[in-house]
Amino acid sequence: MNNPSHDAGIIQTLLDRLNNQRLPRALELKALVDAGGTLGEYDLQFLDEVLADAHHVRPLVEHHPECQEIAARMIHLYKEIMDKALENENKR
Repeated sequence: MNNPSHDAGIIQTLLDRLNNQRLPRALELKALVDAGGTLGEYDLQFLDEVLADAHHVRPLVEHHPECQEIAARMIHLYKEIMDKALENENKR
């Protein structure tokens, strides 16, 4: 991750994925659990995939401080979703 051009391409790809796939899906899940719903198998697989990806791109984010705030906000959003989903599941 020492090639700025390579890093820029990866960051752009990750931001595109975030804007077009990850964030819209996360907001759908947030609305679902905020309304008292629970997560299905597909939803859990999505969150599992997102967290695995976050682990893999961690070195890139650490190397690029300009990416750290958005990464932290997304992780916080996923944590809110999981916490609320667990709360909803325990109410059943």
